[in-house]
Amino acid sequence: MALSTVMAAVKARLDETWTRCPVVYPNTKGTTPKDGSRYLAVSYPLASSEPITVGSPGSTVYRETGTFRLVLHLERGLGVDEGSAWMDELAALFRGLTVGHFRCYGPTSPAHDDRNDLGNYYALSISVPYEADSVG
Repeated sequence: MALSTVMAAVKARLDETWTRCPVVYPNTKGTTPKDGSRYLAVSYPLASSEPITVGSPGSTVYRETGTFRLVLHLERGLGVDEGSAWMDELAALFRGLTVGHFRCYGPTSPAHDDRNDLGNYYALSISVPYEADSVG
């Protein structure tokens, strides 16, 4: 699980800029569309931190490195052009983003293979690597 500051920065960026479909954040059960329409899910599958400085107690700087995942759920059978364009937009929202001590790097590109079919949806995902510094 990512630092709360990382999750807050990702949420703020999406809330400010993403209007194409609803966004479902971790542990917000019941917020996926009931009508099978499009939505974006956010998850934080990987994060670890290590000290990058040594200071007096409480002054050590720790760097968390991790990734967050954006999964776009689209209706099946629509082709890949629009979904791919939306994923490009999402990648651009975070590519090179710096907010305070939170930095994003180059997102992965979405794969198109037999794992994309998820029930009523065709899911595309990108992973955005990041670093975030904190003092503790």
